Amino acid sequence: MEIDRLLDELEDILEISWQLPLSGGKAFVDTKEVKRILEDIRLKLPSEVMQAKKIVSNRTKILENTHTEAENIIKASEEKVKTMVSQTEIVKAANANAKNIISEANAKSKDIIERAHRYVDGLIKSLDDTITQNLSEIKKARQMLRSSAKDYSNLKEE
Repeated sequence: MEIDRLLDELEDILEISWQLPLSGGKAFVDTKEVKRILEDIRLKLPSEVMQAKKIVSNRTKILENTHTEAENIIKASEEKVKTMVSQTEIVKAANANAKNIISEANAKSKDIIERAHRYVDGLIKSLDDTITQNLSEIKKARQMLRSSAKDYSNLKEE
């Protein structure tokens, strides 16, 4: 900074100045040179102050922008979390729905199998009854055939 250089010059002038003995630190200095440096400091000071104000203003704007950006990142993260939670809930609901569908399908399958067994059992029983009845008729017919064969044999012998 320019002001730092001017202050260094002022300090150099004080260091090379002639000290008055027994004066408590008083010295002879080139007043024209000191006045020139002070004038330069007065001229440079407003621009240096303006630069400092700009730096502070820029710093404030940067902090505000950073704060706004941080808030936006937080909001986006919260939305992403909500979306992920929502998707997780959708997946959970879909899984529960799938389990219900599978459970219902298993129950219907079991019911169909039980009805099919009862139907087949009924058909087999009906077939068994028919075969038993036919077997009984066949036995009767055979018995009658034997009986009539004995009767015929007995008739021949007589």
